[in-house]
Amino acid sequence: MSLTTVSLEPPYLLYLGDVADDDHAKTGFGLAYWRPEHCAGQMRLPDCPVDLDLTEMNVADAVEAGVRTAIVSVAPVGGQIPDHWLPQLIEIARSGINIASGMHSKLRSMPDLVAAAYKGGATLTDVRVPPDNLPVGQGKLRPGKRVLTIGTDCAVGKKYSALALHRELERRNIKATFRATGQTGIMIAGEGIPIDAVVADFISGAAEVLSPANDEDHWDVIEGQGSLLNPSYSGVTLGLLHGSQPDAIVLCHDAARTATLEVHGDYPIPELDEVIDDALRFARRTRPACFCAGVSVNTAALGDVERDTYLGRLQDHLGIPCVDPLETGMTPIANFMLKHAS
Repeated sequence: MSLTTVSLEPPYLLYLGDVADDDHAKTGFGLAYWRPEHCAGQMRLPDCPVDLDLTEMNVADAVEAGVRTAIVSVAPVGGQIPDHWLPQLIEIARSGINIASGMHSKLRSMPDLVAAAYKGGATLTDVRVPPDNLPVGQGKLRPGKRVLTIGTDCAVGKKYSALALHRELERRNIKATFRATGQTGIMIAGEGIPIDAVVADFISGAAEVLSPANDEDHWDVIEGQGSLLNPSYSGVTLGLLHGSQPDAIVLCHDAARTATLEVHGDYPIPELDEVIDDALRFARRTRPACFCAGVSVNTAALGDVERDTYLGRLQDHLGIPCVDPLETGMTPIANFMLKHAS
């Protein structure tokens, strides 16, 4: 069973439209951080408040800079490309620049955009397309080691934490593979399965395909999606937990987040030890020895002193490593995970 694979030709132009906030531009921020050498610039509609700190470009600028692929770099609720973005996207395609998107609405379903791409000789790539004939999950134990990032909510750093942990394992020459489950991760890794585009009955099966049997000393570092706590996206998280059969989980959290995003009503985030206990209860259904290797916290809203105090108190309370993946690194979590994996 093959994975969804993409081959995007750099340099990239990151297209933001008029996305309203940083949380919904996480594709752009992820590419700019993890693949900066490929990112030539950004394009926005007027008054777009999000800034990736890249060179601002129009289509003529992008052509002159040799841009080969424009990436729709947002992840809004529902994953739809608004109609008022189409004139710019059509201009991009007509200029001969390829376009890639991980949105639920497909580039190749838009006749005017398809016609512009044909005229300009550009390619349209829809990343959020799962492979055909995914199986139903079987729950059969398989060799190899796996760690899954889970979250207290969506957009709390599951992808960043997985990539940072993978980088730490590679630094130690430990056999490891980053397993992408979302549009940005797939664009970074070049392959994966867009789990939120998989029919619900096959999510756990997709997770089994994504992280197949491997050498006993090989680690799959699996990018999490959604959250058990978020009523909108809990199903995808549970399917990943059961299908991944993780030896370890890493809880991801935003220190400034007190309630889940994108839902009606108030759904407060419980104490983190309660979140960990609930996640392990579900994970141990298919991997009885699963443990929590640590907590990876986005502390961007805190100052350096506040961050260190927050992480220190949290670590004392939980008794496991608590880090910021970008500011303090994943070394403590990697140490704990490797020590306690059976």
